[in-house]
Amino acid sequence: MAQGLATCSSEGPSPGVDLLIKSVGITCSSPNKYEGVNLGCFTAGDENIILNPRFEDGLNNWSGRGCKIVLHDSIGDGKIVPLSGKYFVSATERTQSWNGVQQEITGRLQRKLAYDVTAVVRIFGNVTSSDVRVTLWVQTPNLREQYIGIANAQATDKDWVQLQGKFLLNASPSRVVIYIEGPPSGTDILLNSIVVKHAEKTPPSPPPVIENPAFGVNIIENSSLSDGSTNGWFPLGNCTLNVGTGSPHVLPPMARDSLGPHEPLSGRYILVTNRTQNWMGPAQMITDKLKLFLTYQVCAWIRIGSGASSPQNVNVALSVDNQWVNGGQVEVSAGSWHEIGGSFRIEKQPSKVMVYIQGPAPGVDLMVAGLQIFPVNRQARFRYLQSETHKVRKRDVILKFSGVDSSGFLDTFVKVRQTQNSFPFGTCVNRTNIDNEDFVNFFAKHFNWAVFGNELKWYWTEPQQGNFNYKDADEMLDLCKNHNIETRGHCIFWEVEGTVQSWIRALNKNDLATAVQNRLTGLLSRYKGKFRHYDVNNEMLHGSFYQDRLGKDIRANMFKTAHQLDPSATLFVNDYHVEDGCDTRSSPEKYIQHVLDLQEQGAPVGGIGIQAHIDSPVGAIVCSALDKIGILGLPIWFTELDVSSINEHMRADDLEVMLREGFAHPAVEGIMLWGFWELFMSRDNSHLVNAEGDINEAGKRLLALKQEWLSHPHGHIDEQGEFRFRGFHGTYSVEVLSGSKKVSKTFVVDKGDLPLVLSIDM
Repeated sequence: MAQGLATCSSEGPSPGVDLLIKSVGITCSSPNKYEGVNLGCFTAGDENIILNPRFEDGLNNWSGRGCKIVLHDSIGDGKIVPLSGKYFVSATERTQSWNGVQQEITGRLQRKLAYDVTAVVRIFGNVTSSDVRVTLWVQTPNLREQYIGIANAQATDKDWVQLQGKFLLNASPSRVVIYIEGPPSGTDILLNSIVVKHAEKTPPSPPPVIENPAFGVNIIENSSLSDGSTNGWFPLGNCTLNVGTGSPHVLPPMARDSLGPHEPLSGRYILVTNRTQNWMGPAQMITDKLKLFLTYQVCAWIRIGSGASSPQNVNVALSVDNQWVNGGQVEVSAGSWHEIGGSFRIEKQPSKVMVYIQGPAPGVDLMVAGLQIFPVNRQARFRYLQSETHKVRKRDVILKFSGVDSSGFLDTFVKVRQTQNSFPFGTCVNRTNIDNEDFVNFFAKHFNWAVFGNELKWYWTEPQQGNFNYKDADEMLDLCKNHNIETRGHCIFWEVEGTVQSWIRALNKNDLATAVQNRLTGLLSRYKGKFRHYDVNNEMLHGSFYQDRLGKDIRANMFKTAHQLDPSATLFVNDYHVEDGCDTRSSPEKYIQHVLDLQEQGAPVGGIGIQAHIDSPVGAIVCSALDKIGILGLPIWFTELDVSSINEHMRADDLEVMLREGFAHPAVEGIMLWGFWELFMSRDNSHLVNAEGDINEAGKRLLALKQEWLSHPHGHIDEQGEFRFRGFHGTYSVEVLSGSKKVSKTFVVDKGDLPLVLSIDM
């Protein structure tokens, strides 16, 4: 979950480091003139906006960025020649990683257009391989500077490699320079060619066709060990497989939720002994049994032998053409059976797929019972969730009419329209996005909550000690206020060390304690009453920077101090991989214990954030996590939801799983997407709107669900002079026609167990 400065993400860069992602967008402002360069419109098309891109005109239009550049037709005694054309250029005498070859492209770009970048590079000198990057330097009319990573790849001294990326300007900058950088000092960068041109629109992927999906059918051979043998299984490594008896006869609960009534398990299990490596365990080839684009649920009962001195991680793993794919993880203590659950999907035809169970330390015996891998029927789950949604998110409404003669009841027509669902649906926004009016229009029309991707994080608001930047957050807050959009404050602190800026990491204990107090006072005093929520200390299950340096009490104290400074804000914990079964550090059980520990120390924890950066989600697994965490009695929010698939239809299905599970669950009180616009996401292939504003299949699915979750009843008044309906919580208008009379009224349906009774006088 890494990110660039210009993207929404759950993680951020170290200060002063240009963070690199394949594609980003950038902040700019109004057109300007620079040194006589006219920044008029530049026609979009197939033209390369780079001048002299293959150096056929020598070094014209090119310069060194902090170093020297030299034109070559070959170097290294003729061993290095251009991949194409006659020439290449070297950036030489480099003393900093940012030194390289550059071209100013001011005035040649159009805002709100996506550009593809392709560069052919290699390196020469004192290292054999290095990261090489294409970066955009942008200066806004108010002289703010930004460094935007467009593309990066490992380059070597053996071959030319191609760097590819994509970017978009949200507004018009006063200056833009594109340059190649990255390797350590003393290493030359070689550039053979570079192309920057208007990106072609990618045709949408077709919906996958899946014949005979066989939902619910286990693809594992001899899962029940029915004849007392391990036929179909083989030991991975030189461990030993035997069959034991005495495992549970019932299906693991998450599988039962997906499969419904099911014959009992056999009670037999695979006993794995003589394990000398963590990865050793039972395995099976499943290549021919998998179908592309089906989402598979994984479940089993797991137990370990008494030889373990501490809890052990166990993982159902898949080797897909020798790439590890996580099918679920669980932390297991000796002495009892544990449920393991997970999911996966394969979208490219593999040549070899093996499933294996691994994890415990060498010498620890492993027991596996009733392994099931089966495709899930998402549509059947959706039908069930629709009925749950009607129970959880709706209320009975009685409209009582007066001033109508009983003889006119049947002639009185009532038309009710819901104009807005009050459930919080929000998204991540970046400062750069709000320069693009198309983005703002979609955002304001379809979301009622917002969270800032980076602009409230400490590394953004105080990158160097005493050097504060609240301007971005202020401007974003103003925009949200103008559109009646509520905001979450993300985040006051971030417990993962790699996200902490260098000046904080350098502080001694006393100075760090002072800095923490100043951060709390500065941020929460400035924005008192403006953010409805705060993520107080992000990802405490995955990091411990502040706790390690300031002691166990610091986490609870952060909550207590934040509450004193802004009592109106609900204070959240926030973490990832809570809901998907693939990370033992943040299992629901660990998260619950984490919250209880904080509460025991007096921390006023007011909400549970589940980030929900998820792949191939399975409803029963997500719901199981929500059910478990729901026992805390605190509101649960999906705080950073994104799903990723190259196929837009699969992405739409994944998104629908998460939105329906959240909306149908009584403990969930809000859902935030972690962005929606291409080039402004933390993950590839997760956007809902393409770079130039076209809504893709995933975006259409979001809008269709939002329409489904509006109530529009109509009909005649009954004999009691009433009109009854059950509708989603939110804002309504009603129009009543009775003879020549027409009455219009607006009303709000809040949450409530009793029917809402409204009187309407005709």
